[in-house]
Amino acid sequence: MAEKTKLTKEGKQKLEERLRFLIDVERENVKVQLAEARAQGDLSENADYDAARGKQAEIEAEIKQIENTLSNCEIIDSTKASTKKVALGSTVTIRNVDFNTESTFTIVGTVESDPVNGKISNACPLGEAIIGKSVGDIVDVKAVKQYKVEILKIEIK
Repeated sequence: MAEKTKLTKEGKQKLEERLRFLIDVERENVKVQLAEARAQGDLSENADYDAARGKQAEIEAEIKQIENTLSNCEIIDSTKASTKKVALGSTVTIRNVDFNTESTFTIVGTVESDPVNGKISNACPLGEAIIGKSVGDIVDVKAVKQYKVEILKIEIK
């Protein structure tokens, strides 16, 4: 059996909102585009029709992907997390030992990963390295270029 996709409550809500948008808005827009393209006549050399069909395929694929994710997900309950050890849902402040720089990230499942906005996956090298660790631990991160981080703070938000 496939491993369940881990999502926060917020991540699940965002996926559900995206699914509703794709079904209620985007799918309907493509239907209109297809109808307009069909009205132009010959479909064999109709670029508008081909573009609308391509867009329809993209939307349907994304809908199916989101439905599969939602049907096989496990919600990360951050209220059960602890500030003693890093876990999914933890917000962690770390210090890069080599550069003496601090960063703060929330550990999320792979679907929600968004490093630019401070959300890293539990499956990325940094996430894997710090899961289960405590404040004060210095951890080797096995990335392309290995580095060390110190865990400064663990919060639950």
